[in-house]
Amino acid sequence: DTTDQTATANTATVMTFNTTDFSNGVSVVTSGGKASRLTVAQAGIYNLQFSVQLDNTDTQEHDVSIWLRQDASGAGTDIAGSTGLVGVPSSHGGLSGHLIAGWNYFLTLDANDFVEIWWSTPSTQVTIQAYAAGTSPTRPTTASVVATMTFVSNLSTETA
Repeated sequence: DTTDQTATANTATVMTFNTTDFSNGVSVVTSGGKASRLTVAQAGIYNLQFSVQLDNTDTQEHDVSIWLRQDASGAGTDIAGSTGLVGVPSSHGGLSGHLIAGWNYFLTLDANDFVEIWWSTPSTQVTIQAYAAGTSPTRPTTASVVATMTFVSNLSTETA
């Protein structure tokens, strides 16, 4: 995603995506006006990798919880054991505190299932940020959220 994302304090908020670089069997589907559902065309085992660029303008450190929600008859159910908790450093010297959080999960999905990435923070001063290109030295833009969903294998259908 190339936009900044904000959350209401202590409220579950879905991460969204506005750009697709490559797509082969996985697409971003909009639900409730938010392009958030990483949806697969075929059943199988998938590897979801993601990173999130967190920014904290407050003078104290704040935690952020990040977790996954998976399709359950179109509604979505939080995936047990998927929550990660990260501390975003405080601002210092007039600069925001920054942290890039990233990890990956293997998921078993049915055809047309989706996965969403959710987050919450106790402070509205913590945001997910996209950054413009920099100078001195010249460097490219920074996306706020990056996700890659890769097909790993078909589901086993062995019987005894």
